[in-house]
Amino acid sequence: RFLLVFDFDETIVDENSDDSVVRGRALPEQLRQSPREGSYNEHMQRVLAFLGEQGLRAADFRAVYENIPLSPGMAELFQFLSKHHELFEVILISDANMFGIEAKLRAAGVRSLFRKIFSNPASFDRRGFLTLGPYHSHKCLQCPANMCKRKILTEYLAERAQEEVEFQRVFYVGDGANDFCPSGTLTAADVAFPRKGYPMHRMIQEIQEKQPGAFRAAVVPWESATEVARYLQELLK
Repeated sequence: RFLLVFDFDETIVDENSDDSVVRGRALPEQLRQSPREGSYNEHMQRVLAFLGEQGLRAADFRAVYENIPLSPGMAELFQFLSKHHELFEVILISDANMFGIEAKLRAAGVRSLFRKIFSNPASFDRRGFLTLGPYHSHKCLQCPANMCKRKILTEYLAERAQEEVEFQRVFYVGDGANDFCPSGTLTAADVAFPRKGYPMHRMIQEIQEKQPGAFRAAVVPWESATEVARYLQELLK
């Protein structure tokens, strides 16, 4: 059995879902400025509160998330995984939010592929505003305050090991700087699939140049997720 870990923004979907939510809306000046390093989650809490004040409700948000396009080849990769679902345990670790991710995966008809989704909690309050919380706290200096994906992945593997589920190999499909941290835990048997030209890919290339051998996993960059499907198909042969 293999474990396949997905990121969401700019990996499963072809955009950052937070950008999709504010597209075409005039934000006040203080919300247009880029947030302080590591405080993006708090920034999005304020953005969502503003959108709530502008009258956006559950149906509006759901429509936005459902309409975000999948990344190139992602539908084909999902078809492949559906066909071989007994071989792959699939999880999703994302710094987006639970509401948006669930909405998109259901709309794409692939929610049942995922055994577990780890993301920031999001729900609608009494006013009907979408509210966002941090996922957890951690001590990792590389990651934003609300989420360290390495911690989530490490804890998940430990939990599955206690349930006597051992994975032959771990595959990690991502794009961002926050996907670099967990991919550093992968072993020589595992594979990192960074999206070509995105921060995760650049950071892997940098460490490979500076410290050859420090990044242990095989690296298979992708432009279309069909390349990931092809790699996994070969493996099954």
